[in-house]
Amino acid sequence: MSGLSRLTRTISRMRMPALASALLASIACFATAGASAQETIRFGAPLPQTGALSPEALKQQQGYDLWAEQVNKAGGIKVGSKKMKVEIVYTDYQSNTPRAVQAAEQLITQQKVNFLFSPFGSGAAKAASTVSEKYGMPTIASTASSSQVYDQGYKYLFGTFTPNDTLTTPLVKIVREKAPGVKRVAILARNDLFPLAIAQEMEKAAKAAGLEVIFFEKYAINTMDHSSALSQIKAQSPHWIFATGYINDLVLIKKQMSDQKMEAPVVTMIAGPAYKEFIEASGKGAENISSAAWWHPAARYKGQDIFGTPDNYVKLFKEKYKSEPDYAQASASVSGALFQMAIEKAGSLDRDKVRDELARMNVMTFWGPVKFGPTGQINSLEPPVLQIQNGKTIVVSPAAIKQADFRLSVK
Repeated sequence: MSGLSRLTRTISRMRMPALASALLASIACFATAGASAQETIRFGAPLPQTGALSPEALKQQQGYDLWAEQVNKAGGIKVGSKKMKVEIVYTDYQSNTPRAVQAAEQLITQQKVNFLFSPFGSGAAKAASTVSEKYGMPTIASTASSSQVYDQGYKYLFGTFTPNDTLTTPLVKIVREKAPGVKRVAILARNDLFPLAIAQEMEKAAKAAGLEVIFFEKYAINTMDHSSALSQIKAQSPHWIFATGYINDLVLIKKQMSDQKMEAPVVTMIAGPAYKEFIEASGKGAENISSAAWWHPAARYKGQDIFGTPDNYVKLFKEKYKSEPDYAQASASVSGALFQMAIEKAGSLDRDKVRDELARMNVMTFWGPVKFGPTGQINSLEPPVLQIQNGKTIVVSPAAIKQADFRLSVK
């Protein structure tokens, strides 16, 4: 007699039909869930779905969901001799880094995910990477570029963004070539790991190119009034204004710059201008603002991943979301695709085997060539330099995908 039958008879003898019915239903649900789990690969995705970073969370979720949808339409991920469907388990950490760490641990220990995507941004990704390492959980960070995230000697964290200097150095080179009269740089940075780190890389690149950094100031997270810092910048008449932050920060800074009628031959913001939402919010004030990112639809790669080419990725994204993707969504999608290729190569869901396949990966994708360096951070991409021209974000470098020449904001 099976254990389940003996349990049923015991309950019946106790003349507790209601309890028996509830217990049997629970056992049946548990058995069904177990069978389902065996046929599904679960990916954890802690996201700041509410709070100041919610616009960025939406982009990541769109990218993950598009990848999962395409995988499941194709029958799933091939694991050995069978195909397994994909499920993404989301949890909201409310734009709070300590909660992001808690969310990552809950996804691993309570939700029992097979693999993990990092929380948004360098700060939260670094904080949560201790959890990934603790549990030996292969984790891909789709939005962490600061080298400080990857310098901890960890084995299980991989990132799809090249280091920050791969954005700032090309920017400085272009400005020096196109505008030799630009000499004085003012930098305003959000005091958060990625925005501050990229501002510091900009300071290094500018000084190395012989430019004078006449202003460098940090602003606190959730700052709503930048008028004092902007007034100080305006008073020093810089040739180049460089501001860092996330989209809500940069839309606000641009609006307050317009309120003060601030102009400079070069205005650069990272990372907001790569997003259509920045252009929509800033209107004509966005014209000629420059930026840099890790991907653009103008890229021309022929990948081995499920999307294949940027054109196909853009087509699928537009069909699902009725808009054009930017680098944030594309990075989330390629993160899923990299997990997919590593799992299929390993032929297993064994964490260490998948981790090893990620570490030795050297593959072309719609995102570009992907090879992770010794720290786990990608070192194989050449990020494009962007500028808003005629209401659109276009590529001004590198030459292979260049769409237009760099323009000065004012002569």
